[in-house]
Amino acid sequence: MPTVFDFERPISELETKIEELKQFSAEKGLDLKHEIEVLAERAATLKKTIYGDLSPWQKVLIARHPDRLGSRDYIESFCSEFIELHGDRAFGDDPAVIGGIGRMNGYVVTVVGHQKGRDTKENLARNFGMIHPEGCRKVLRLARQAEKFQRPLICLIDTPGAHCGIGAEERGQAEAIARNISALSTLRVPIVVVVIGEGGSGGALALGIGDRLLMQEHAVFSVSSPEACASILWKDAGRAREAAEVLKMTAQDLLSLGVIDEIVPEPLGGVHRDPGQAVEMLRESLFRNLDELCRMDLEQLLQARYHKYRTIGNL
Repeated sequence: MPTVFDFERPISELETKIEELKQFSAEKGLDLKHEIEVLAERAATLKKTIYGDLSPWQKVLIARHPDRLGSRDYIESFCSEFIELHGDRAFGDDPAVIGGIGRMNGYVVTVVGHQKGRDTKENLARNFGMIHPEGCRKVLRLARQAEKFQRPLICLIDTPGAHCGIGAEERGQAEAIARNISALSTLRVPIVVVVIGEGGSGGALALGIGDRLLMQEHAVFSVSSPEACASILWKDAGRAREAAEVLKMTAQDLLSLGVIDEIVPEPLGGVHRDPGQAVEMLRESLFRNLDELCRMDLEQLLQARYHKYRTIGNL
């Protein structure tokens, strides 16, 4: 069964009714075209009304939708060839992060991204997209390799946050995230970062430094998940809806604050409602920004990156 959120139920009920009428019309040989068109118009109007005024919490739910496209989906769509690389050459591999070399829009690029699972079994294998220290170091290894061979770097963010287990802390989680931030800040190749779902805390920052930071329309990006924020501030995870408002975590909020550079539109209702259209929308934005950065002089690129992060927060 497809996931339907409470605020989407009126739309879902209309769509179900439309499908029932179509099936009944086909089975009985009746002409119900007018009735179907009336319901379709009503559903279209309702979609615009509901999806045009989503609350921050509703955007969090859409960003977490189980049918939302992940990093692997976009890599397979954008790259004519892709070779996945594994391991950090220090401890092991991290299935929560995928990365490798691909051909994209005429460029040979390095791509890294968080990867969640499609079902419970895969989510457990990929740790729900929560990066370990070895995942951070795998990203750093591939970033250094990209710099060595002068390949642009594409980073796709979709994580609730970095893994916070004892083992991760023992293996230097905080140091690994900090080292990535430091290294990406001065990496001598163009970097495009795209938040494609959740952008949570240090797990996002480990891949989140670049020359252009793009966010899909219903993605979220913040210092903490709403549930964690509510637990810390008010000792009540049930106030997550309120925390989502306070965190200013939507693409629209972050663009107005100067944290991100561009909002990538999504199909009406979110990526999961029309994955094919979502791929094309992101393709246009990603390839355009990649072209612009690759044409820039390297020293100007690095200076612009430095200026970008020095001026975030200057309102």
